[in-house]
Amino acid sequence: MKRVLLVIVLQAVMAVSASAATTVIRLDHQHQVITGFGASDCWLGDYVGRYFSGTMKERAAKLLFARTFNRGGSPEGIGLSTWRVNLGAGSDTQGDDSNISDPTRRAECFLNADGVTYDWSRAAGQQYFMQKALGYGVEEMVLFSNSAPIYYTANGKACRTSLLPWGANLRDDAYDDFATYMATVARHFVDLGYPIAYISPVNEPQYEWTGGQEGTPWYNTEVARLVGELDAALTAKALSTKILIPEAGKWTYLTDRNSVLTDWGYDQIDQFFNPANAGTYVGNLAHVAQAVAGHSYWTFRTNNELTSTRSAVATAAAARSLQVFQSEWSMLDEPPTAGAGFPARGYDEATYMDIALYMGKVIYCDMVYADASSWSYWTAFAQEQWGQKNRFYLLRVIANGDAGPESYGDLHSGGTIVDSRNLWVLGNYSRFVRPGYRRVQVEGASDLNGLMASAYVSPAGDEVVAVYVNMGSAAATVSLQADAADGRAISTIKKYTTSESLALHFDSSLPTDYAGGDVEIPARSVVTLVMGLAAEHSHVRGDLNADGKVDVSDVNAAINIILGATASVELQAAGDVTGDGKVDVSDVNAIINIILFNEQ
Repeated sequence: MKRVLLVIVLQAVMAVSASAATTVIRLDHQHQVITGFGASDCWLGDYVGRYFSGTMKERAAKLLFARTFNRGGSPEGIGLSTWRVNLGAGSDTQGDDSNISDPTRRAECFLNADGVTYDWSRAAGQQYFMQKALGYGVEEMVLFSNSAPIYYTANGKACRTSLLPWGANLRDDAYDDFATYMATVARHFVDLGYPIAYISPVNEPQYEWTGGQEGTPWYNTEVARLVGELDAALTAKALSTKILIPEAGKWTYLTDRNSVLTDWGYDQIDQFFNPANAGTYVGNLAHVAQAVAGHSYWTFRTNNELTSTRSAVATAAAARSLQVFQSEWSMLDEPPTAGAGFPARGYDEATYMDIALYMGKVIYCDMVYADASSWSYWTAFAQEQWGQKNRFYLLRVIANGDAGPESYGDLHSGGTIVDSRNLWVLGNYSRFVRPGYRRVQVEGASDLNGLMASAYVSPAGDEVVAVYVNMGSAAATVSLQADAADGRAISTIKKYTTSESLALHFDSSLPTDYAGGDVEIPARSVVTLVMGLAAEHSHVRGDLNADGKVDVSDVNAAINIILGATASVELQAAGDVTGDGKVDVSDVNAIINIILFNEQ
């Protein structure tokens, strides 16, 4: 590929004076390939799919998965390319005896109590959204497990009890049974046409999970044993589905070493993917994805956490030729600090847009510093409660009878679905940065408390998507200029803005045919610029009519452009003989010199 530079000139519009900066999108400085942006159906996906009206269910599915545009040109949904599906462990059948007090945190299991037969009618609400995701063209699905089915666990429950020793809540004789269960479920849905790309068999193995939801801790050696059994089960079922591990509870568990607690879920990149670790190495198994999955929780409160922890993960993963998947994030933990651009009084002061905007910043850091190939939110659906605002949902669920925004009612009677700024900020990435796009280097827009940008080029090289997150209180003005050694240039541009008042709004006032000029990035907004690149062409300097020669007709064409005639990006580039970014009298003189003296 020839050297291609897209030069983007940024001018920050300040209250008193304007300062200018230049950023460069380097198409020849390439990074990770994107596999998808997604969300999880935990925990309320089953409730919405089962008990809500057809209108509300369809609204939810459209908002999450649709790639269509309304009449005004704005997206009707955020076009998720990954959908994560919870493989429940059966705690729902135990009711209050499950040791999980919140009914919405219990889940059904496809396996019957005999441990052999299956009931595929279960998890009907989850299956509704699987069907809708498939219909909307979602590219990949991930089946993830928080616990083995209750029929295989050591205590007969889907969460750990304090009397159990630390480690997997799984009978020692049931590792192969659990693996067969997961492979059987995958085979069932693959046969129905679902793109089951991954099975994630363990979740946040570093934590106790003594209640609150389905879950269990795992030693690294136990994870490795289960992965070996699952690899064999997938082979037996003739599946190409990959195994995704380890869903670390936070980024640092992937890289930090602890001489005492290593087997308790530390140093997991090295433990699972370094052949020297004979007791835990699984990187050579056929079904193990050459990727490492971690969660962005607990490492986002300061700018240093956002950069240093993620850079460490990227370095460690690259050393083992692994992709990085960010598979869960929502705004757990104490609030981000004021030094990181969050309101000084934390969650009490934060607006819904403050929270959504900070999410845009977290995604930026995960993509740029962790080199994440995949990014998923936890969770798609939730009721807003306890003053948490929009910290834990893309779609707010309001039970019938609740006035909202907070909702504590019983969802068995149905309810309402409301979109959020979180949804649309994620959409600034997910709708336009599609699987197969590759991140490219951006220089000059990396202010974590101001303007930051990441950019992605399409597989065909004919489109560049740039996502700008402006944390600042002032707008920025972006002027675009292409500098392409192979003759390509920005030919079209579309702008989509999410802010306090706009939801991935298409800016119809901006001419689609881009011929230079400023593009505003509003204060406290996330803006996606979708830029088409003109194909390579045979124009030479001064040949405005592309007839293969420079003559008087080209002088006339240049004069017409100066007088206001419309010209394509290619003709503008051919007419700019002097290379100063515009066609003017100096270019007419230069064309005449080419004709008279062959001064190319």
